[in-house]
Amino acid sequence: MSERSDRILRRPEVESLVGVKRSTLYDWMARGSFPKPVALGPRLVGWRQSDVTTWLEARTPRDRNAR
Repeated sequence: MSERSDRILRRPEVESLVGVKRSTLYDWMARGSFPKPVALGPRLVGWRQSDVTTWLEARTPRDRNAR
């Protein structure tokens, strides 16, 4: 895995990449349809860039339009 793929993304960056806001991200996680974040501290989380990229690449065009 490359260094770039191991990068941890914070929520605002994930929102920008995916094109949705916090409430939608957390709704998707509750449904099990979005990668779970990794704990960075007691109240701090982030997402592995590789997990988000893999999730984006796996989505079908129909999924991309259903926000």
